[in-house]
Amino acid sequence: MRTRIKICGFKDVASAVDAAHAGADAIGLVFYPPSPRHVDLTQATRIARALPAFVSSVALFVDADVAMVNAVISEVKPNVLQFHGDESPAYCRQFNLPYIKAVRVRQGLDLVQYALQFNDAQGLLLDAYIAGAAGGTGHGFDWDLIPADLPLPLILSGGLDALNVGAAIRQTQPWAVDVSSGVEASKGIKDAAKVAQFILEVNNAY
Repeated sequence: MRTRIKICGFKDVASAVDAAHAGADAIGLVFYPPSPRHVDLTQATRIARALPAFVSSVALFVDADVAMVNAVISEVKPNVLQFHGDESPAYCRQFNLPYIKAVRVRQGLDLVQYALQFNDAQGLLLDAYIAGAAGGTGHGFDWDLIPADLPLPLILSGGLDALNVGAAIRQTQPWAVDVSSGVEASKGIKDAAKVAQFILEVNNAY
């Protein structure tokens, strides 16, 4: 099985297009103002429209107002929505678009039951739990906490980079991996060489 690759947090067209040409399957656009990777509607629309065929645009939100999500859908026309906060299943479903639900993994959280609540999601994205942070921290988590019987496609995130993604894939066998800070020169600025090396390590994992 080929592991799909999502690279998240682009702020300029050239970097996103370069990542697509390097082999990224999906490009993440962050609509969360506190994030250093936040992008406005105008720039996000430019990025989404510049992507080549068969590369998905993914719009990421954290407990956003419904009006904001609808504005992004109308202007940017993302292929997939990603909800990274405490959104309910009903909230996620109301937009009638494919969606991913993210969850920050910690001891005591039943990931199987969590996934069953979002049974129509296209995947469950597992990220590290860091108090007060919604994600994108660059921290990993214990992959042994991932159940073998997770009822949704697994999207692995949290602290991934070119040095550890091969081992992560071999251990967890995810449908996809999601990286942001692990391929950056600085927060919000992607490093083309790191992107290319990350993609190479994913493709060589098996």
